[in-house]
Amino acid sequence: MTFLSPERLFLAVVLAGLAAAYVAMQLRRGRYAARFTNLALLEKVAPLRPGWRRHVPAAAFLLMMGLFTVGFARPAADVRVPREQATVMLAVDVSSSMEAEDVEPDRLTAAQRAARAFLDGLPGRFNVGLVAFAGSASVTVPPTTDRRAVRSGVDGLTLGPRTAIGEGVFASLQAISDFGAQFGEEAPPAHVVLLSDGTNTAGRTPEEAAQRAVQAGVPVSTIAYGTAEGVIYQNGTPLPVPVDGPALERLAQQTGGGFYEAASGDELRQVYADIGSAVGYRVEQREIWAWFVGAGLVAACVAALTSLLWFSRIP
Repeated sequence: MTFLSPERLFLAVVLAGLAAAYVAMQLRRGRYAARFTNLALLEKVAPLRPGWRRHVPAAAFLLMMGLFTVGFARPAADVRVPREQATVMLAVDVSSSMEAEDVEPDRLTAAQRAARAFLDGLPGRFNVGLVAFAGSASVTVPPTTDRRAVRSGVDGLTLGPRTAIGEGVFASLQAISDFGAQFGEEAPPAHVVLLSDGTNTAGRTPEEAAQRAVQAGVPVSTIAYGTAEGVIYQNGTPLPVPVDGPALERLAQQTGGGFYEAASGDELRQVYADIGSAVGYRVEQREIWAWFVGAGLVAACVAALTSLLWFSRIP
């Protein structure tokens, strides 16, 4: 929480002075009562002692003043607000390593299932596109609100040799640029979500792609998918296909996106759900002084009610 008019918090000094004056008066009353040595007569003069109750209205009053002071300083907090529109490019690695079966039933099938769930979780007003990359990258489905077209593209993904992570980012950025041209300067915010299970072995590097994404102002969130035990077989020979997590993490960090790891289909679905939640909302700073004013009014009512109930007066 921040304050848009923090200088107004100096009023708290006055409030602290009131609290100190109240405490001093209570101590003074205690000393005066101690000097009244005829205790029998004191009980007849004041048979009912309010005890702790006499402090309740004062405490509620001071609380009210404190809340009003905080509200007067215009407190503000970050609030998640649903986006009205956005463009999301889903870039999926379809290199031959995606046939590894360390993720049931295999990496590609599990990725397709998670991608469909991701599409279902995005707001319908979002434009979503699909890029598939192996040794090269291609825009399978340009940004659209037609979820059937994107699901069909996901279902039709096929494997190919090598892995061009950088090209996947470049193709996604180009698709975003082409789509946003129709809006001019009012183009909706965009985000690239890239899933890969290997190391860049073709095309431009992830570092070059990161520089281009930064220039375009498009964050790239990356998902390192698979386990260290993943293998594929070439001519009957096992070939390890570990994921290059550090490279994907750097790509995400350099572009302002998030980095995620998923070693199972369930984890991948959760990752997509987290990304969908992050992409679907933006954070705005909004004033929340009304909360403090409302709480102050409640404290004022408590002070008035307890004083009226116990002492037949309103402070």
